[in-house]
Amino acid sequence: MAQAPKKPRPVPTPSSFTREFWQGTRQGKLLLQRCRACGTRQYYPRPVCMRCMARDLEWTEAAGRGTVYSFTVTRLPPEGFEGRAPYVLVAVDLPEGVRMLGTLLDVDPGEVRIGMPVRATYERLTDEISLVQFTPDRPAS
Repeated sequence: MAQAPKKPRPVPTPSSFTREFWQGTRQGKLLLQRCRACGTRQYYPRPVCMRCMARDLEWTEAAGRGTVYSFTVTRLPPEGFEGRAPYVLVAVDLPEGVRMLGTLLDVDPGEVRIGMPVRATYERLTDEISLVQFTPDRPAS
């Protein structure tokens, strides 16, 4: 019996309010929304401020560094991610006050720790989409 073809890795589809975020990642920049009314920064992109519901949002560049808040090691990957396991999915706290999810690259899963410093890196999936991922933020030798 023939095997069913593998599903391709899913690729995000930009919307009118996420387009600028994806343009930033394509350029190697992590952009966050900031509410001009109350100053709240937010991630993931959305059309209104999650705190005060204002629609007056601007894009600001984040430092691209943070610390691991939590993590899990994925050993049985979902369709489209075969061949990548095991991989580490991290929740990262950024100094700008937001928490992001992403894959932690270039580290043995047994070495990951809560509080570990990380920095953003970008994986180009298509001409339009580069994903934010993280690597350990190790001191220069």
